[in-house]
Order: sequence, then structure tokens, then C-alpha cells
Amino acid sequence: MGNVEKLMSDSFQVFLKEAPKHAQAWMNAAHNLEQASALDKKTASLAYLAVMSALHLESGIPFHVALAKEAGASRDEVISAILVGLPAAGNIVTRALPVAIAAYDAPGDKP
Repeated sequence: MGNVEKLMSDSFQVFLKEAPKHAQAWMNAAHNLEQASALDKKTASLAYLAVMSALHLESGIPFHVALAKEAGASRDEVISAILVGLPAAGNIVTRALPVAIAAYDAPGDKP
């Protein structure tokens, strides 16, 4: 199993395997949206982590932390991105902190 698969949630891996046409359409859309964005990769990755935290999507955090780290985000920036939703979403975003910190501190995993 490669590094990408290790970082993906089980549910996303099942999605890729069991619905490959839908997964390819999803990945194409995600790629096109990334290309259309005016944000640099680091900023976009940090913003995505903030949204994932607010929406309680902790299973995807390790993969997206690795993307943010690869784009140059510091540990403190990842933590701040997770917590940016505190005023709007409440302290539920703190559920993502242990997952994000463990993913950031994990040696050598790259998406």
C-alpha cells in the first residue's frame, strides 16, 4: 500500500474502489476547482482543513494535513486553521486537533 492510500480514509478508499467512475468525476471536479482558485496551495490547504474541521470530517484530516505540510504549512498554521472555525462552529472543531497534530507529527507520510 502506498503513502497516498495510507493517508486516505477507509470510506474514501472504498469510494475509489467501488465507484470508480463517480470517483474519477469527483477527482476531476476537485482538480478543476483547484485550478480555478486564486489561492496558493498552502492557503487553500489550510482553508480546506478549517472547513473539514467545522463539518466534522475528521477522517480526511490526515490526508489534507499532509498536503498542507507538503505545501509549506507549519504545525502552528495547521493548528490555527483547525481552530479558525471556533467562533462560527463552536468548540466541536477541537475534535480535529488530535487527528491533525498526530498527522503533522507523523514521520515521512506524503500524499
